[in-house]
Amino acid sequence: MSDSDTPSRQPAAEVEDPRNRHLCPVWIGRLLASPFRRIVEDPGKILAPFVSRGSTVVDAGCAMGFHSLDLARLVGPEGRVICLDVQQKMLDGLIKRARRKGLDGAIEPRLCDQNGLGLDDVEGQAELVTAFNVVHETSFPERFLHECSDALKPGGRLLIVEPRGHVTPGDFAESTAAATVLGLIPEPAPKVFKSLTALFAKPTG
Repeated sequence: MSDSDTPSRQPAAEVEDPRNRHLCPVWIGRLLASPFRRIVEDPGKILAPFVSRGSTVVDAGCAMGFHSLDLARLVGPEGRVICLDVQQKMLDGLIKRARRKGLDGAIEPRLCDQNGLGLDDVEGQAELVTAFNVVHETSFPERFLHECSDALKPGGRLLIVEPRGHVTPGDFAESTAAATVLGLIPEPAPKVFKSLTALFAKPTG
């Protein structure tokens, strides 16, 4: 068989994880940051029991900072709110909102990607890690939760919130089960409007 008759060997196409196509559009990010959302979901009331002044917290999948700004108020100027998102436009919107409220001193925006959160420098420091409506968007939820767990200090908490209906109870149970495999301890979770919620604590021993 001649070279011209030999079938060409093309590199195998990468299979795209369907979750990569589920990233929240920027225009929805603007809607989610609307002050009217506070009528049914008050971030301050939800998060205050788990945050101390001066603490380091992580808001994974922060979008335009609906929860981030309240976290900044709770930790105060001596605290840190590390805000993670895979879309720079979301972080740009967060920064503008934080500056208008005078909260940008506590806000630390970080662009991450589907391959990792980039929290190695925060390992064992976070009092709280929040994951609002983001686990279902990640390509590797087990790795995502592992990195969230690593960021927690002993006694720190991980709060996972997913949109009810968009995420089924079965899928939610499966994804949150990974947190218990990591050794995190389930605790009573706060109620969030039209959402599935789970709260875990990192052992102190």
